[in-house]
Amino acid sequence: MNVLNSTIGEGFARRYEELGEKVDELAGALSNQQFWTKPFSFGNSFGHLVLHLTGNLNYYIGAEIAGTGYVRDRDREFTEASHPSKEDVLRRFDEAVAMVVRTSRAQSESDWGKAYTAMREEDADNRFNIFLRCATHLHHHVGQMMYLQMEVVRK
Repeated sequence: MNVLNSTIGEGFARRYEELGEKVDELAGALSNQQFWTKPFSFGNSFGHLVLHLTGNLNYYIGAEIAGTGYVRDRDREFTEASHPSKEDVLRRFDEAVAMVVRTSRAQSESDWGKAYTAMREEDADNRFNIFLRCATHLHHHVGQMMYLQMEVVRK
Protein backbone atom coordinates (compact mmCIF):
# COMPACT_ATOMS: atom_id res chain seq x y z
CA MET A 1 0.00 0.00 0.00
CA ASN A 2 1.23 3.46 -0.94
CA VAL A 3 2.34 5.52 2.09
CA LEU A 4 0.25 8.55 1.08
CA ASN A 5 -2.83 6.37 0.58
CA SER A 6 -2.36 4.79 3.99
CA THR A 7 -1.83 8.22 5.57
CA ILE A 8 -5.03 9.58 4.03
CA GLY A 9 -7.20 6.56 4.89
CA GLU A 10 -5.91 6.26 8.45
CA GLY A 11 -5.97 10.03 9.00
CA PHE A 12 -9.62 10.27 8.05
CA ALA A 13 -10.46 7.14 10.05
CA ARG A 14 -8.83 8.49 13.20
CA ARG A 15 -10.50 11.90 12.85
CA TYR A 16 -13.96 10.37 12.41
CA GLU A 17 -13.35 8.14 15.44
CA GLU A 18 -12.25 11.13 17.54
CA LEU A 19 -15.27 13.20 16.53
CA GLY A 20 -17.63 10.28 17.11
CA GLU A 21 -16.19 9.80 20.59
CA LYS A 22 -16.67 13.50 21.29
CA VAL A 23 -20.35 13.30 20.34
CA ASP A 24 -20.79 10.30 22.64
CA GLU A 25 -18.95 12.09 25.46
CA LEU A 26 -21.08 15.23 25.14
CA ALA A 27 -24.30 13.21 24.96
CA GLY A 28 -23.29 11.24 28.05
CA ALA A 29 -23.96 14.28 30.25
CA LEU A 30 -27.52 14.60 28.94
CA SER A 31 -30.69 12.89 30.08
CA ASN A 32 -33.00 11.61 27.36
CA GLN A 33 -35.17 14.71 27.86
CA GLN A 34 -32.18 17.07 27.64
CA PHE A 35 -31.00 15.24 24.51
CA TRP A 36 -34.19 16.38 22.76
CA THR A 37 -34.46 19.83 24.36
CA LYS A 38 -34.22 22.86 22.09
CA PRO A 39 -32.78 25.54 24.36
CA PHE A 40 -33.44 28.28 21.81
CA SER A 41 -36.41 29.12 19.61
CA PHE A 42 -34.06 28.77 16.64
CA GLY A 43 -31.76 25.89 15.82
CA ASN A 44 -31.93 22.25 16.79
CA SER A 45 -31.78 19.90 19.72
CA PHE A 46 -28.69 17.82 20.35
CA GLY A 47 -30.69 14.74 19.32
CA HIS A 48 -31.77 16.23 16.00
CA LEU A 49 -28.15 17.10 15.21
CA VAL A 50 -27.14 13.49 15.89
CA LEU A 51 -29.91 12.30 13.55
CA HIS A 52 -28.69 14.77 10.94
CA LEU A 53 -25.08 13.65 11.19
CA THR A 54 -26.12 10.01 11.04
CA GLY A 55 -28.09 10.66 7.86
CA ASN A 56 -25.29 12.74 6.38
CA LEU A 57 -22.65 10.03 6.87
CA ASN A 58 -24.94 7.17 5.88
CA TYR A 59 -25.90 8.92 2.66
CA TYR A 60 -22.74 10.65 1.41
CA ILE A 61 -20.31 7.91 2.33
CA GLY A 62 -22.53 4.90 3.04
CA ALA A 63 -24.90 4.98 0.09
CA GLU A 64 -22.71 6.78 -2.41
CA ILE A 65 -19.33 5.10 -1.74
CA ALA A 66 -19.85 1.97 0.38
CA GLY A 67 -23.01 0.98 -1.50
CA THR A 68 -25.11 0.41 1.63
CA GLY A 69 -28.41 1.28 -0.06
CA TYR A 70 -29.22 3.87 2.61
CA VAL A 71 -32.13 6.14 1.66
CA ARG A 72 -32.02 9.53 3.30
CA ASP A 73 -34.94 11.57 4.61
CA ARG A 74 -33.03 14.78 5.38
CA ASP A 75 -36.06 16.82 6.43
CA ARG A 76 -37.02 14.24 9.05
CA GLU A 77 -33.54 14.47 10.61
CA PHE A 78 -34.54 17.94 11.83
CA THR A 79 -38.23 17.31 12.54
CA GLU A 80 -38.38 13.79 14.06
CA ALA A 81 -41.17 14.11 16.61
CA SER A 82 -41.14 10.58 18.08
CA HIS A 83 -37.84 11.24 19.87
CA PRO A 84 -36.33 7.75 19.93
CA SER A 85 -34.18 6.95 22.95
CA LYS A 86 -30.84 8.67 23.24
CA GLU A 87 -29.18 5.24 23.37
CA ASP A 88 -30.78 4.12 20.10
CA VAL A 89 -29.91 7.36 18.29
CA LEU A 90 -26.30 7.21 19.51
CA ARG A 91 -26.02 3.53 18.57
CA ARG A 92 -27.08 4.34 15.00
CA PHE A 93 -24.66 7.28 14.92
CA ASP A 94 -21.81 5.07 16.19
CA GLU A 95 -22.65 2.50 13.50
CA ALA A 96 -22.49 5.23 10.84
CA VAL A 97 -19.10 6.42 12.11
CA ALA A 98 -17.81 2.83 12.15
CA MET A 99 -18.98 2.37 8.55
CA VAL A 100 -17.17 5.58 7.51
CA VAL A 101 -14.01 4.41 9.26
CA ARG A 102 -14.13 1.02 7.49
CA THR A 103 -14.83 2.69 4.16
CA SER A 104 -11.98 5.18 4.59
CA ARG A 105 -9.52 2.41 5.39
CA ALA A 106 -10.74 0.37 2.41
CA GLN A 107 -10.00 3.07 -0.19
CA SER A 108 -7.24 2.21 -2.63
CA GLU A 109 -4.84 4.78 -4.02
CA SER A 110 -6.97 5.16 -7.13
CA ASP A 111 -10.25 5.35 -5.16
CA TRP A 112 -9.51 8.75 -3.58
CA GLY A 113 -9.56 10.49 -6.96
CA LYS A 114 -12.66 8.72 -8.32
CA ALA A 115 -15.39 11.04 -9.53
CA TYR A 116 -18.04 11.79 -6.95
CA THR A 117 -21.39 13.51 -7.11
CA ALA A 118 -24.49 13.32 -4.91
CA MET A 119 -27.52 15.39 -4.05
CA ARG A 120 -26.47 18.72 -2.50
CA GLU A 121 -22.81 17.87 -3.14
CA GLU A 122 -22.66 18.11 -6.92
CA ASP A 123 -19.30 19.90 -6.79
CA ALA A 124 -17.49 17.51 -4.42
CA ASP A 125 -15.65 16.21 -7.50
CA ASN A 126 -13.94 13.19 -5.88
CA ARG A 127 -14.00 10.83 -2.93
CA PHE A 128 -11.21 12.59 -1.08
CA ASN A 129 -13.25 15.80 -1.11
CA ILE A 130 -16.43 14.18 0.21
CA PHE A 131 -14.56 12.50 3.08
CA LEU A 132 -13.04 15.90 3.88
CA ARG A 133 -16.37 17.74 3.58
CA CYS A 134 -18.18 15.23 5.77
CA ALA A 135 -15.42 15.45 8.40
CA THR A 136 -15.58 19.25 8.48
CA HIS A 137 -19.38 19.10 8.57
CA LEU A 138 -19.23 16.71 11.53
CA HIS A 139 -16.68 18.93 13.27
CA HIS A 140 -18.88 22.00 12.72
CA HIS A 141 -21.87 20.32 14.36
CA VAL A 142 -19.74 19.01 17.24
CA GLY A 143 -19.04 22.67 18.02
CA GLN A 144 -22.77 23.36 18.08
CA MET A 145 -23.31 20.31 20.27
CA MET A 146 -20.78 21.60 22.80
CA TYR A 147 -22.77 24.78 23.12
CA LEU A 148 -26.15 23.00 23.23
CA GLN A 149 -24.94 20.57 25.88
CA MET A 150 -23.70 23.43 28.04
CA GLU A 151 -27.00 25.29 27.68
CA VAL A 152 -29.32 22.41 28.52
CA VAL A 153 -27.22 21.15 31.43
CA ARG A 154 -27.10 24.54 33.13
CA LYS A 155 -30.87 25.14 32.91
